[in-house]
Order: sequence, then C-alpha cells, then structure tokens
Amino acid sequence: MSRDAELKQRWEILVERLSAQFSDHDPLDLDAIICLVGVQELGKYHQKFKKEDKVDLMHIAICKLLEPYGYYAFDFVDADGWPHYQVVENLPPLKAGEQSVLMKEAIVQYFIEKEYIV
Repeated sequence: MSRDAELKQRWEILVERLSAQFSDHDPLDLDAIICLVGVQELGKYHQKFKKEDKVDLMHIAICKLLEPYGYYAFDFVDADGWPHYQVVENLPPLKAGEQSVLMKEAIVQYFIEKEYIV
C-alpha cells in the first residue's frame, strides 16, 4: 500500500472513531480534530471553552502535532496549566492541500503514538 493510501485509510478510520465518540457519528472536520488534540494536551476535558480559548487550543495542538517535525519545541506550562511552545523553525510555504496533508499525517501519527489507532 502506498504511503498516501495508507494515510487516507488511517485518516478515515480515525475520523470515524472520533466522530462516533464525540459527535454522534457526524463526521468531524480537520479543525474539530485539531481542537480535540488541544483539549487532550491541555488536559481540561470537562471545561467549557470560549471562542478565544478554542483558538488557543488549536494553537497548542498545532505546536504539539508539529513538534516531531522540528518546527516547535515545548517550552513551559504556565500558572493556568496551558502549555507553551517556541518556534524552532518556520514552516515552509505550503499550499492549502499540502498543509492539510501535513496536518493529517501529524494527527494520525499523534493518535498512533497515543495507541488510539494502529
């Protein structure tokens, strides 16, 4: 199986599983899954988040997801429990489709490492 086909298959399995668990089987989009990763990394599962908090959650998630690629490094956790990252290397200019593939690849790898999917 090609790398692209494997990513596509794993992505579909992940979306199906997360959608069943968090949205009554309504398919979650990429942004919703990124937000879930942010909540996971923050560790405040039952907290209600404001709109501006959701942007911060997505930022946490993107930093965590792209950390293995060398773009971000964990820095510290603040007094409110929010993790902070520093930029190690700027992302190269990517087209929208390339950004989506990179994020899907990073998300799939994240959930493999968390043993949520194989």
